Amino acid sequence: MGALVTELVTDERDFAALAPAWDRLHQRCASATPFQNHAWLHSWWLSYGSRGRLRLLVVRDGAELVAVAPLTAVHRPVPSLVPLGGAISDYGDVLVDDEQGERAVDALTEGLAAAARTALIDFREVRPGGAAERIHDRWCGPRRRVDDSMCLELPAVPMDELVARLPSAKAQRVRAKLRKLTALGVERHTVRPDEVDAALHRLLELHRLQWQGRKVTGEHLRPRFREHLVRSVGPMVRSGNAVVTEFRLDGDVVAVDLTLLSRRLAGGYLYGAHPRLRERKADVAVMLLDACAEHTRGGGRAALSLLRGNEPYKHHWRPEPVANQRLLLARRRTAPLLSAVLGDVAARRRGKELLLRWERRKERAGDGGRERGGDGGT
Repeated sequence: MGALVTELVTDERDFAALAPAWDRLHQRCASATPFQNHAWLHSWWLSYGSRGRLRLLVVRDGAELVAVAPLTAVHRPVPSLVPLGGAISDYGDVLVDDEQGERAVDALTEGLAAAARTALIDFREVRPGGAAERIHDRWCGPRRRVDDSMCLELPAVPMDELVARLPSAKAQRVRAKLRKLTALGVERHTVRPDEVDAALHRLLELHRLQWQGRKVTGEHLRPRFREHLVRSVGPMVRSGNAVVTEFRLDGDVVAVDLTLLSRRLAGGYLYGAHPRLRERKADVAVMLLDACAEHTRGGGRAALSLLRGNEPYKHHWRPEPVANQRLLLARRRTAPLLSAVLGDVAARRRGKELLLRWERRKERAGDGGRERGGDGGT
């Protein structure tokens, strides 16, 4: 077994050339999520990356990649190396070849310690069981683990089993809603790879229409997000890491759903639905979950993720709350940066608690507060 070679890649053309080896590594890393797919991260870089800040730490065994830490350098709030993918990605992580054992983990850990220099390493949104946990466990310098965003997960089982988990009265209502969709004649169509670009444009237009006049994630309406989604999802559909589904009523496309896939999970990422579906008394959430559950059949996946967000409508399905992790790694010289970030985390958490108390007081006083609702997911 030859020695492993570690390299820091900073050129985006070299990043693009890594695609075939990267995709093979992605398949050999059981904990990988769809957001570590090369097509997703390279497209994100083209839309959101800052020139001169690319930091890909790669570990090779001959011509094959056995580990990758896809990072970018940021200067605020403190100098840090953070995962590619940013706020539009629900999970961040590294990739490690399961067949390589601990030697790839050791090589990646050593390489990160050298690459960090005067920066903090800040792994955001790591799903429990992620490969970055193995880096954290081996880190010799100061390190901390704190909770990050909350995700809600269901078991990867067929829709009838998801319904059977509900209380009987609620289960009866869901079955009635499924029958209503059938009676309306809603048809489901899995989009072919050559149809993906047009379907994604329809998804984003329907997404804009469904949220018109209400609070929406503004980034989903921006051209750079549209370009990223169209550029990345086509290759992911071809590789089996994404499925785009259209829903048709009376011959018209009335909804489009994007579900992302990896070995362990399926996740409903984004959808768009025409308001006429609700006017016809169709339950969009039931329709979408039924489609997502179909993608878990025979894939060996353990989870159907509703991804980030703790919106009330998700809790109707009795999901399990799963907190992403934030793994902070420092060297002795950067320990003050770690302390500064931990102080910021504590302050933000306190601020959220105070805001939540204020909103509860408003509700008890009968104010009602503003309408709340999820944006994306299923």
